[in-house]
Amino acid sequence: MDPESADALVAAFTQFDRDRDAAVAVLWGEGGAFCAGWDLKYCASLTENVSELNKIDYPLDDRKAIPRGPLGPTRLELDKPVIAAIAGPAVAGGFELALWCDLRVMERSAYFGVYCRRWGVPLVDGGTVRLPRVVGMGRALEIILTGRKVPAEEALRIGACEHVVDDGGARAFAEAMAHQIARFPQVCVRADRRSAYMQQGLGLRDAMRKEWYNGFPAFVAEGAAGAARFASGKGRHGDFSDL
Repeated sequence: MDPESADALVAAFTQFDRDRDAAVAVLWGEGGAFCAGWDLKYCASLTENVSELNKIDYPLDDRKAIPRGPLGPTRLELDKPVIAAIAGPAVAGGFELALWCDLRVMERSAYFGVYCRRWGVPLVDGGTVRLPRVVGMGRALEIILTGRKVPAEEALRIGACEHVVDDGGARAFAEAMAHQIARFPQVCVRADRRSAYMQQGLGLRDAMRKEWYNGFPAFVAEGAAGAARFASGKGRHGDFSDL
């Protein structure tokens, strides 16, 4: 991921989040690889002068705009879900990019790994934040500190991805999942997604309080009418075909 590609990804996801007709995004890598990380040739050019990196320093003042991460959109806080369709390597910063997504679909030959461990390049795109939240601290530290390869089947077992599919099928599977999610009332989908993120780090009462005040407007906007449709006979016995 070079700076130009990072900027392009930020622009694409910013446009997606603003597009009223777009509900779910799928992020995938063309050519059989999700992302092999940061462009280390560019990284090596910074040995004499890191001023270019200082331009994307994470601001200490919350009132300031947050610049993009080295891998692009990893600091964006979207209001819509993103699904990663992963083929081949998603390593180093590419692993962090996958962790930024809400859901991950991996092909059987795909893999994760903190391969930047070999070169002394730290995780600065949220990897040390998101991986422990996804798989737990112990597993996360073992993966981070050893830099070893994490194959798709192991990723599924430890909760680092949600689905493993045959090679060549990740994008189609992720897009089908995206269409399924996009069928539902979207105010509610986004409210529930937001509540799941908002509760991180909170005690039970504070988390429940945030869930209520975040979810109640969605009930007013969509839930009451949806309950009326169910009462009229739609969607019985778990039928999702007629919403």
